[in-house]
Amino acid sequence: MSNRTVLGYLVGSAVILAALGASVHAQTPSSCKEPPSGSKRVPLLWPPQAGVVTGTRRVKLYSAPNLHCPVSGVFLVPKDELVAYAQTRDGWSSVMYLNAKTGKDVSGWVRSARLKLTGTVSPKQ
Repeated sequence: MSNRTVLGYLVGSAVILAALGASVHAQTPSSCKEPPSGSKRVPLLWPPQAGVVTGTRRVKLYSAPNLHCPVSGVFLVPKDELVAYAQTRDGWSSVMYLNAKTGKDVSGWVRSARLKLTGTVSPKQ
């Protein structure tokens, strides 16, 4: 085999691998569209459930229940308390977190395996 043939194979392989990698990371707008809560696919938790982040590492927040839809720069840390509103059958929870220091809230999706539900949310009596 000549050097030119080997180079041709390498370039061709690189083009094919790049195309495959691009298709894996490609996102269509619908892939990051939040599904409607209360549907068969995303049943509501009623009443909403209080929860806490478990584990030892921070947890990414996603705009939809899809690993290709992270919210840039937003994450939760272990022991953060939140409210879960819905769960999918494939392991995602729709949550809202309120930052006690800033008073700002953020909503999104996290992997359910990183949450421990601690009870229902109700108004203080």
